[in-house]
Amino acid sequence: MIRVLVVDDSILIRKILTDILESDQEIKVIDTAKNGKEALEKIDSLKPDLVTLDIEMPIMDGLTTLNHIVSKHKIPVIMISSLTSEGAELTLKALDSGAVDFLPKPTNVFSLKQEDIRNQIVEKVKVAVKAKFDTIEPINKVKKHRTSIQKKIDIEENFSNIITIGTSTGGPRALQALIPQLPADIDASIVIVQHMPPKFTKSLADRLNSISNIKVKEAEEGDILLRGHAYIAPGDYHLRVVKEGNKLVVRLDQEPKVLGLRPTVDKMMDSVAKIEGFNKIGVILTGMGSDGKKGIKRIKESGGFTIAQDEMTSVVFGMPKAAISTNCIDIVLPIEKIGDKILSKAGM
Repeated sequence: MIRVLVVDDSILIRKILTDILESDQEIKVIDTAKNGKEALEKIDSLKPDLVTLDIEMPIMDGLTTLNHIVSKHKIPVIMISSLTSEGAELTLKALDSGAVDFLPKPTNVFSLKQEDIRNQIVEKVKVAVKAKFDTIEPINKVKKHRTSIQKKIDIEENFSNIITIGTSTGGPRALQALIPQLPADIDASIVIVQHMPPKFTKSLADRLNSISNIKVKEAEEGDILLRGHAYIAPGDYHLRVVKEGNKLVVRLDQEPKVLGLRPTVDKMMDSVAKIEGFNKIGVILTGMGSDGKKGIKRIKESGGFTIAQDEMTSVVFGMPKAAISTNCIDIVLPIEKIGDKILSKAGM
């Protein structure tokens, strides 16, 4: 039985989350709290297996509460965040600080009663309670490849390698450990799918851009892939890369979800696998589920080199494990060694 403490200043959200979680026979909501101060008192006495934690609360907010939980208790935390740009930025800070995952708080609380959302919430709780949430070094300790090349390098459309990266749960921290390792003059363009809602992918791209040597942006329809640039698929849009003339162009669409997901790693990697004339590197990082399993196989079949993050440094080993099960992964590495392997395969 998974014992959960639900923390939210809204009595309606507390009730709805409790009903959703207790609809699964393996989960029991042992109590609720309306702010961080009350939550910390109840954690001390109740010792729950997992906490769902609202970010914005009176008396003690979610980030402050999370820091107390991380420093004192070994309890996984799932943040509950509003679907706003501010909520996205606060959520990324929470993930940096040790939250395992997050759930967006819909603007219409009654949408929480939809079956697909209910299943997602239950699944995330079941995965998070088993997750490793202390596997990645703090962001400020990440090694960066310093180069003499300034970040504002000349726009360069000629490159030899396309790097594709797919990730989900634990991905923001993994990406913040990996992307800063890549130098500005890397002979590659990078395409990333991180399972996140709209606004969250934009905040993630901005944050990665601020700490990296390469240029990182949320992908837009019609973007031309450039050397030393990384493109993150926007939330709620599938991303494909297509060759048009002598350029590689980003195409976005809202075709039906795959495995309940949009964007998907499989669609992105499959599109890159079809492109001729480039070396391809496929990377599957931490995440729940099996998205990327088909895509990484296509990258390998197209002559690409494939990498999976190891279990020890993955917050959730679902996606890497599924990729490894295809027998199409060339090497399994801890997150801190993936950057150097990418560079060696890219001829640097």
